[in-house]
Amino acid sequence: MEIGTADIIEDAPEPKVRRSNSSIGTGPPDGGDGHDPGGGGDGPSNDGRVQPEPFVPSKSRIFTGFLLVVVLMTFGGLIAAYVVIATNNVAEWQPFSLPIQVWVSTVIILASSITYHLGKLSIDRNDQPTAKKWWVITTVLGAAFISSQLLSWFALVSRGLYMASNPYAGFFYIMTAVHAAHVLGGIAALGAVLLRVWYPTGNADKIARRATLAQVVGWYWHFMGGLWIVLFILLGFWK
Repeated sequence: MEIGTADIIEDAPEPKVRRSNSSIGTGPPDGGDGHDPGGGGDGPSNDGRVQPEPFVPSKSRIFTGFLLVVVLMTFGGLIAAYVVIATNNVAEWQPFSLPIQVWVSTVIILASSITYHLGKLSIDRNDQPTAKKWWVITTVLGAAFISSQLLSWFALVSRGLYMASNPYAGFFYIMTAVHAAHVLGGIAALGAVLLRVWYPTGNADKIARRATLAQVVGWYWHFMGGLWIVLFILLGFWK
């Protein structure tokens, strides 16, 4: 290069920019949807469908355990108040003999716990038709329990015993009514179990869901049965 002159430097060719697969008007070279086929998680699959979340049995168990704690606290408060008033020997406390329907209710709810357990054993063996049979019987027994409770209230009314008659009668109506409401909830949950097992399946995920649902509903059902025994002892023998 001479002084006072300048050579013209040719422009260097611009590097070609490679278009990505996401540019407008182009698609992936393999005709796919652009997702990494080797990716994990719950993202879309190669055909664009969202993969379902895996079933986590612990969630159902935790929720049921929390529900049972709430129920226990509710009845714990009622039972504590009953024991305090019953031991004070106030003049207004006037116990009466329990109607025969209460004894019948006790037999029914104990029988329903047995039939539910037999259904649970059947579902653990993947004998779904037998489990359905036992849980239909359990549902009928649950309805019979509610019917016997209604008949016991009608029997007390026919004897002139109302909620306002005395504190003992008030506790009887309240405790048995609250328990019956929870049993109705158990019957609804049992209906969900029946819907699950109504038609047999060989799908491993569905079988696991059915077994877990049967387990947690069984916890609730047996808890209601045990709670009724406690109420029966209090109302019948702790007066």
